[in-house]
Amino acid sequence: MKERHFTPRTTEFPIKDSVIAAQQTPTAPRGTRDLARAAVSGWLGTAMEFMDFQLYSLAAAIVFNKIFFPDVSPAIGLIAAMATYGVGYVARLAGAVYFGRMGDRIGRKKVLYLTILLMGASTTLIGALPTYATIGILAPILLVALRLVQGFGAGAEIAGATVLLAEYAPVRRRGLVASLVSLGTNSGTLAASGLWAVLLAVLSEDQLMSWGWRLPFLLSFALMFFAVWLRRGLKESPVFEERADVVDGVALARDEVETAIATADEHTGDVLAAGIRQRKGRSFFLALGLRFGQAGNSGLVQTFLVGYIATNLAVGRSVPTDAIVYGSLLGFATVPVVGLLGDRFGRRPVYLTLTLLTAVLAFPVMFLITSGSTPGVMLGMVLGLNVGVLGLFSLESVTMAELFGARTRFTQLALAKEIGGILATAIGPVLAATLTAVTGSWWPIAAMLIVYSLITFVSAYLAPETRGRDLVRLEDAV
Repeated sequence: MKERHFTPRTTEFPIKDSVIAAQQTPTAPRGTRDLARAAVSGWLGTAMEFMDFQLYSLAAAIVFNKIFFPDVSPAIGLIAAMATYGVGYVARLAGAVYFGRMGDRIGRKKVLYLTILLMGASTTLIGALPTYATIGILAPILLVALRLVQGFGAGAEIAGATVLLAEYAPVRRRGLVASLVSLGTNSGTLAASGLWAVLLAVLSEDQLMSWGWRLPFLLSFALMFFAVWLRRGLKESPVFEERADVVDGVALARDEVETAIATADEHTGDVLAAGIRQRKGRSFFLALGLRFGQAGNSGLVQTFLVGYIATNLAVGRSVPTDAIVYGSLLGFATVPVVGLLGDRFGRRPVYLTLTLLTAVLAFPVMFLITSGSTPGVMLGMVLGLNVGVLGLFSLESVTMAELFGARTRFTQLALAKEIGGILATAIGPVLAATLTAVTGSWWPIAAMLIVYSLITFVSAYLAPETRGRDLVRLEDAV
């Protein structure tokens, strides 16, 4: 973007007056309809993001190791497919930086419009890719390229939706409203898993491998079209418009804010100074720790275990996808209930309870999953998904937004999510596949669940209670 050039302070309209005028300009009221539109928009975009990634993760576990990596052993093929899954998280980091900074500077709405287009287009094109049998090594190369584009858009989608909903929500119901982002992840997971469950149930092996796997990716185009239409009429976040450093819909650069501080009254100067002179870092690392448990558990439960069960256990090939479907259905209750508990009792106590419970249940859950019985697999997957993934995600949505100040909230939140994703979700399935292949056992999976959860437990213990924090403040919570 081009830098804005302001009139020098010696003229009739200095930056100081622009800032004061911006603070005195009333923000257009947001009614119930606006909140509903923002909620549906955030839910739908996040649902699309997780549908895209769950479609891919399930395809990587069930199909892609055979149609894109057919010349290697099943174990190596699974590792290669999971590695291809992981490269999208590298692009997500780049997208988090690029779109996060854009969202903090020109607003949340514009960025969310762009991210949905990138995600939807790349996902649809995956469904049109030729396979290894058709074009050889070029097929997995194209697959990786589309994963990179998909990841670049997704890198700021969930962060933007989280910020938008948290900044729209009434203070006393912020946890519940912001949890709708998590409900979007649940909806996307359910839609993707449901589509795959239907395909596995009605198609033969040959049909699935030849053309059936393409259908979920191609059908995602309809969801993208609706999401783009919905976001065209979305109003900007009221918190962004009320920020002291935003003039004419664009945030002032640091040197412009310093100029405004030097000439502003004491109150305005203090508000602006708090946002740019605070030493950053502590809130970010706390948020990164909060993200680690949910992201790591998600990669293990929703990605790796699906392939592990299908490859190593003597159960039907549809059992793991059916388990994700049932767990996602239960998640429609888990997510808002956890959001309400966070509003009622605070973020920290609920975080501490869920992470400790996940660690305690890690070995019992894996005993159930590896028992060889269909009910055991189902129960273990449902418990792992709801306690260790969806419950934590519901809290994460609002807590991370409250930890950061308004001036850099989008950027810091997006980076915390994506760095956590790279360290846990992207690397986790590859590490789990390697460790289980080397040891010939499932215990490394349980150990990884415990480690991920305890990292988040410690972060929640060290973090301040953020419930009810004023999100217009420019500085971080700590």
